[in-house]
Amino acid sequence: MNRKIQPAAKLSGTIEVPGDKSISHRALILGSLCEGDVPISNLSSAADCAATVSCLRNLGINITATKDMTIVRGKGLHGFKESSDILDAQNSGTTMRLLTGLAAGQPFYSVLTGDNSLRRRPMKRVIAPLRQMGAHILARNNNNDPPITVLGGNLCSIYYSMPVASAQVKSAVLIAALYCADSTTVFEEFPTRDHTERMLDYFGADITLSQNEITVAGSDLKPREIFVPGDISSAVYFVAAGILLPDSRIEIKNVGLNETRTGALDVLMEMGANVEIAKTGIRNGEPVGDIIAGYSRLRAVQIGLERIPSLVDEIPILALVATQAEGTTVISGAGELRFKESDRLAGIASQLRLMGASIRESPDGLEIDGKFPLSGAAVESFADHRLAMTLSIAGLIADGETVVRNAESVTISFPEFYDMLKLIGGICENQ
Repeated sequence: MNRKIQPAAKLSGTIEVPGDKSISHRALILGSLCEGDVPISNLSSAADCAATVSCLRNLGINITATKDMTIVRGKGLHGFKESSDILDAQNSGTTMRLLTGLAAGQPFYSVLTGDNSLRRRPMKRVIAPLRQMGAHILARNNNNDPPITVLGGNLCSIYYSMPVASAQVKSAVLIAALYCADSTTVFEEFPTRDHTERMLDYFGADITLSQNEITVAGSDLKPREIFVPGDISSAVYFVAAGILLPDSRIEIKNVGLNETRTGALDVLMEMGANVEIAKTGIRNGEPVGDIIAGYSRLRAVQIGLERIPSLVDEIPILALVATQAEGTTVISGAGELRFKESDRLAGIASQLRLMGASIRESPDGLEIDGKFPLSGAAVESFADHRLAMTLSIAGLIADGETVVRNAESVTISFPEFYDMLKLIGGICENQ
């Protein structure tokens, strides 16, 4: 499906983005490890999270959902059953990597696969530490590519220093650590999103945080109710739209403001963006608040390796914003983006260039010259939800009509994206 995007004069309104995808995955998986029912409100409707639900059901977990509430009937650490079918993570790297950690603790055989895109994404990074813990794991192409086969159980504790910043790998190891008699410690040089640590603590796990180390000992989890805050990664598209279009003002309510996820907001404010943030409370260990964004005059910034973990999903939309900032923005240390649903560095550079932007690729980043007016064009999302949404926002500020190809990919993380864009004044129709 293609989407036709028309240039917008201004955008305004108050919206509430869907529940955070990362937190939703963890609520489902960690909820299934609890002894008892875990009610979850505002669970993400993303296709990725639906894949997690399907896999957990195949492992014997009862999950029921109404419009307002999802209930995970947790069976404790040892209540899972061997699936009679392959566990299909579809397009979700989080599903595959976290469930590989879960499967490592089970005394039975599991096979995990995904769609064509996911089967090309690197998995050795999660297989390696789980093998060190004692799990028997095999995969294609030198144990890197799915499908992954796991024969788990009898795990031992390890000290693991993360070679690549990855919250998914860290989370898989921490989940597997629940099945160890002694304590497992993960060291990360650059802190990554910490939703797993916060939720483990909320559910009563034996977890200790010390500088850059996270230590988890084998422990049972106690069920508690979860509220999933609005997804900050989804909110940033609307923040960008607000600051790029004259006379615009967009308010986004009840957004997760976890400091390991707000790097993009920090960068935008360094660029001079008119962004107000008001924290309104803490929900199950996660800070929540409101964001207001308005039209801004922007300047270029430098984004280096140490900042990438807190804004890795937002690099494409930040690249778009940089095309309208005074000066040259340099992004480095972002080579991980070449191994997402698409090569996001190549994808966003090539497609924004079609719209008139001046962007140069490096092996691990981008150089973006600012104050280049964009023109409408037919652009390709490469079936990548982050690129589809970024290019749609680009179409709002471009001169002339923009057509975003394969725009249905937004359902991977944000099925409501185009409906919400229309609510604040965007014109985006099916082609």
